[in-house]
Amino acid sequence: MRSIRRQLLIWLLALVIVGVGFAGWLIYRQALAEANELFDYQLQQIAAALPSEPFSSVLSSRSESDEGVVIQIWNRNGALMYFSHPRVPLAPHAELGFSTEMTPRGEWRVYSAIVGDNVVQLAQPLSIRNRVAAGVAWRTLWPLVLLLPLLGLAIWVIVGLGLAPLQRVTRALDTRHPEALDPLPDRPLPQEVRPVVRALNALLSRLSAALDTQKAFVADAAHELRTPLAAVQIQAQLVARAQDDETRREALRDLHEGIARATRLAEQLLALARSEPDGKAAFASVDLAALLESCVRGSVLVAQQRGVDLGIEESEPATVNGDPDSLRVMFNNLIDNATKYTPRGGRVDVCLRLADGRPVVEISDTGPGIPQEERERVFDRFYRVGEGANRARTDVSGSGLGLAIVKRIAQQHGATVTLAESSASGLKVAVTF
Repeated sequence: MRSIRRQLLIWLLALVIVGVGFAGWLIYRQALAEANELFDYQLQQIAAALPSEPFSSVLSSRSESDEGVVIQIWNRNGALMYFSHPRVPLAPHAELGFSTEMTPRGEWRVYSAIVGDNVVQLAQPLSIRNRVAAGVAWRTLWPLVLLLPLLGLAIWVIVGLGLAPLQRVTRALDTRHPEALDPLPDRPLPQEVRPVVRALNALLSRLSAALDTQKAFVADAAHELRTPLAAVQIQAQLVARAQDDETRREALRDLHEGIARATRLAEQLLALARSEPDGKAAFASVDLAALLESCVRGSVLVAQQRGVDLGIEESEPATVNGDPDSLRVMFNNLIDNATKYTPRGGRVDVCLRLADGRPVVEISDTGPGIPQEERERVFDRFYRVGEGANRARTDVSGSGLGLAIVKRIAQQHGATVTLAESSASGLKVAVTF
């Protein structure tokens, strides 16, 4: 498992080591430049201090060592008068001023000048200067090198203190009960940790809402399924107790109707469960005109059996991004509701138009409509509008889930559903994308 603390320690120490190395290189270069300047000055001073009389009487000793300053002296005729280190392979001629000469023993810094009637050449190996500069750089950096272990320990402790709030949040989540979905406090936490806690709180809030919705759905579904299942059981008992064929046929008819109602309710419950917000999967471009035409064509026969004239009044080309199966369920529910609650001889008109560039699907009927005060509540699960004088003649019983499914699918597609009175005093449902 990757550790943030270990990674920070490795990277910070690596940066420190690279920084110390770069600083050492800069210190070495600076010390070398100062050493070159100092030793060049030394060579100049040595040359200036040499006397101008014959060197044979002044410099009589020769050293066999190749360290330090090497001196060669020529007269104006080019004859070598003195050589302090005969074994050092320097050039047998002098180039006035400073120069750098490569020899089998490395690079040498050479200074040549005219002193009196003689030409003096002074040379010094650059290795001496490099050693001096390296010594200066090392003496400057070795305290930092010794402090690296302490620095690593300090980084480890400081990073641990910085990550302590995350550990507290982790412990708080680990010790929570599965049903404890109240938000975590974010006040004493650092600024960098607060977005994580806020995201967790948002997730906990969504989980709480989803669990509440699920619990309410399960409770409502169990309550609503109890009645049709009990009715089916009673109707089955009536079939078993029937004494003659007529009674048995009537009981069987009631049993089939009860099974159909229970099946319809189960289908609606499944459709509602599928429409719960669990992400936008399989969204694609949907041709609304073609989809509506397919839905209307599939409902025409049922509408004719109910004595309702169903058709498309207006259809403009429109495309939306969505799940075609969910949209089909939504429009089928709206069309089915309209045909169910429209009395015989009535009509249901489907219209697709564009309003300010937005697709709007309108389904209008000539049924009893929905009172103004109940138009918001009809989107609640299992809510049924109370029977009035106009609604009684429709002789329709529903599950109270159709418009709840419609609203949920519309929300998933970023659409709004509005209810209004149609031109024929019925109901007009408008879905605006």
